[in-house]
Amino acid sequence: MIKLESIGLLAAAFGLTLLSGGALAGEASTISGAGATFPYPVYSKWADTYAKETHIKLNYQAIGSGGGIKQITEGTVDFGASDAPLTPEELDKAGLIQFPVVMGGVVPVINVAGIKAGELKLAPDVLADIFMGRIKKWNDPRLVQSNPGLKLPDTAVTVVHRSDGSGTTWIFTNYLAKVSPEWSKAVGSDKSVAWPTGVGGKGNQGVASYVQRINGAVGYVESAYAIQNHMAPAKLRNHDGKFVDPTDDSVQAAAKGADWTHARGFYMVLTDQAGAASWPITGASFVLVHRQQKDANTGRAVLRFFDWGYRNGGTAAKELGYIPMPASVVDLVEKTWEKDLKDADGQKLWPASKK
Repeated sequence: MIKLESIGLLAAAFGLTLLSGGALAGEASTISGAGATFPYPVYSKWADTYAKETHIKLNYQAIGSGGGIKQITEGTVDFGASDAPLTPEELDKAGLIQFPVVMGGVVPVINVAGIKAGELKLAPDVLADIFMGRIKKWNDPRLVQSNPGLKLPDTAVTVVHRSDGSGTTWIFTNYLAKVSPEWSKAVGSDKSVAWPTGVGGKGNQGVASYVQRINGAVGYVESAYAIQNHMAPAKLRNHDGKFVDPTDDSVQAAAKGADWTHARGFYMVLTDQAGAASWPITGASFVLVHRQQKDANTGRAVLRFFDWGYRNGGTAAKELGYIPMPASVVDLVEKTWEKDLKDADGQKLWPASKK
């Protein structure tokens, strides 16, 4: 689980700049990325350690998945990050490849006086109707039915959602669209949707801030932000009908069912997975890079960073509440780098000469 001292780097704004000494001769001294806020804590921790070991600086701006896709498509950063995977067709059109880096959970969090973390149980259809604005009080009969013995107050429900284009929103609404035909028809699933009700916050941290300030609020954030901010997640009834908490084990249980070998372009959706122990709102975070790299040194530097993260960053990822990618998936990813990534002259970008 997350350690507060590991999250000190989050105290400033969402942007991350880690200064270091000079890079090795012939290598890029700085790599830049932008996008998802979901993986920001682990990229921050990895970058800090990596800079000390290699003297390579990472500048990562957590601006949301939509912004990350836009910036890598336009070529203004060296890599983009998105929690909403692009389809193989979208990747081909943009000249990109994507690969998963870590997996984690998206959690509904509440601020209801008298209700502690893990005490409230939410059925999937009830969660959808809360975010559709149909359930307006916390003592609604449908909530009472799922929570016998829990004293639910006559407090108004305030929905808090993301205001920016967000992969976290994509994962959350993908889940709601799977479990609620009415949500699927009326709202749908995307990085940005027309929310039927509620107030918007920018980034996971913006949503967390609103939920903490408003009595009766309910929102959704990445699990690391929920832990960091000492928020109160709700239990969810999963695909197998069991109420589960968002723990490392429940996210891992959902991730076990992922068949990455047959996922073309690494397009994988992990919501509403089967399994009695599975957390139902689980997703992977992806990195996007151009198939053909104009600057080979910078392209290799990006790959070296994520290669290092895969092989050396697993412990830090677990401490922050993420699930590292299995070794078998890392091998698939790096075979894709070797096969599909080229420099400006059409030569292989990976394996890099310096490992």
